Amino acid sequence: MSPRKPPARSIRCAVALARVLHVGSVSGAALHSLQPGQTVVKHTATSVVTIERYIIEQERLFPEATGELSGILYDIALAAKMIASKVRRAGLVDILGAMGTENVQGEIQQKLDVFANEIIVKAMDHTGRLAAMASEEEPDIIPIPDEFKTGKYVLLFDPLDGSSNIDVNVPVGTIFSVLKKITRGNHGNLEDMLQPGRRQVAAGYVIYGSSTMLVYTTGQGVHGFTLDPSIGEFLLSHPNIQTPKRGRYLSVNNSYEQLWDARVTALMRRYRGLDAVQKPMNERYVGSLVADFHRNLLGGGLFAYPANRQSPRGKLRLLYEANPLAFIVEAAGGAAIDGTMDILNVMPTELHQRTPLFIGSKDDVETAREMLHEQ
Repeated sequence: MSPRKPPARSIRCAVALARVLHVGSVSGAALHSLQPGQTVVKHTATSVVTIERYIIEQERLFPEATGELSGILYDIALAAKMIASKVRRAGLVDILGAMGTENVQGEIQQKLDVFANEIIVKAMDHTGRLAAMASEEEPDIIPIPDEFKTGKYVLLFDPLDGSSNIDVNVPVGTIFSVLKKITRGNHGNLEDMLQPGRRQVAAGYVIYGSSTMLVYTTGQGVHGFTLDPSIGEFLLSHPNIQTPKRGRYLSVNNSYEQLWDARVTALMRRYRGLDAVQKPMNERYVGSLVADFHRNLLGGGLFAYPANRQSPRGKLRLLYEANPLAFIVEAAGGAAIDGTMDILNVMPTELHQRTPLFIGSKDDVETAREMLHEQ
């Protein structure tokens, strides 16, 4: 017997009630035009800066701000709070384990996957800020219902990355990407979704671990906010994140080594210091992309999921995982490639397109680019 889905009306009511507490707005153009490190918020050890206050303070720099993009970020933060509350109770209620159905990727859906997907859709579909959505869990574009107004942005998201690890208490996360609608008409379509990552106006992720943290960028600086459950607010904890130019950590699944081509094998030997060219990196691999990426973003390092003989086109999703994380890492001073090309320059051709991924500290990514180019 399948578990009941939360009623859409109930979710929307919860969203609406929570939104009463949220004020302030700033436009996508305004946020996108900020210079690295530019801020009117002075973060000190005793300051309390909520995500709402932070964006409002940025808005003061731009009198022409309209507020649509900031509203999208608020709505995502609200959805993240609702998902976080369920993740924290995962061992206490019947949301663990698989539903027995497959998503569009052919993977068994976890119960919390389905719940997170529903939460995000119902938090975003009625706000009048989006023209359409797309989810890793859904085969097609998610339209905005006819009874709601539409906006000038589209949202793509992975509702719960790494959810297969939820049963063993490993951190999981939500990844999101915001693009500006480029087609005519009120509703978004496939062309709006299939834009290169360089055109993103915002991207971010939420990691649900020992604490819940939301990290986002509008292309000009990366900022992290940690959820204080005692007051139910995301507080600025990591302003202007910059990833080290060369990192300490290597995150890769070595079980695929026998399926890699010779260049990838040689690259991994380089990172491990086995060819005596560089100091060996410490191997740390969680198996949850958000968790591995978050650690490497803060501490420096490289996450690699190369193509192999079983997955010649790669395994990770370009639109839902690689593009948003590449947008974040570049804004933090890092880089991301598919082996040769910058991820953000790849022109998507499919909604669920897959890609190889090498992402993290800039010098470590450049090592991959150089060695994988070699004939």
